[in-house]
Amino acid sequence: MSRICDLTGKATMVGNRVSHSNVKTKRRFYPNLHLKRFYIPEEDRWITLKVSTSAIKTINKIGITEAINRFVEKGSI
Repeated sequence: MSRICDLTGKATMVGNRVSHSNVKTKRRFYPNLHLKRFYIPEEDRWITLKVSTSAIKTINKIGITEAINRFVEKGSI
């Protein structure tokens, strides 16, 4: 399974780990993803999404249907 948010499209970033002696080695920054089930009352069914915590906050604020519509409109899905 890929480490990409289903709604926002957040993915792994690459950067440097910098030691005390200023030696730089490659590392990865992983997004904070969770598998979460959401109930869609319009369709009367549950869906499971792998979403970031920021997407969960957005869903809690505006609702799952509105969040999906916004992200589809924005083009990240």
